[in-house]
Amino acid sequence: MGFDGTIWRLRRGTDLVGEIAVDDADFPWLRGRFIPGPAFDPAVRQLFDRELALLERLDEDESDESAEAWERVCDEVNRTLALAGPEGAAVAEFLLHIRGDRAWFRWSDTPFSEEGL
Repeated sequence: MGFDGTIWRLRRGTDLVGEIAVDDADFPWLRGRFIPGPAFDPAVRQLFDRELALLERLDEDESDESAEAWERVCDEVNRTLALAGPEGAAVAEFLLHIRGDRAWFRWSDTPFSEEGL
């Protein structure tokens, strides 16, 4: 299946957080325009801002503390939000970054821990 031109939906419960219109697919990473939905409130925005800040810090400081802090935020994203593919089914786990109107992500039908990632 080609991913260019597909729409992925990010939800919190039944509320639409946003859509990602994929315009670049370099598997396993997909990139696209992020279109905020009604549930993209300040708390959700801050969660993604914090994730990116921790990721950038992790690039500079590869300590266990930095890695654990980043992983906690990623776990929170996966616990509180669901990413659904173009056919509407939610994926088991995902790693999503949002900056402004751009999003990039990878996903799996099985939890990453089961894949050995």
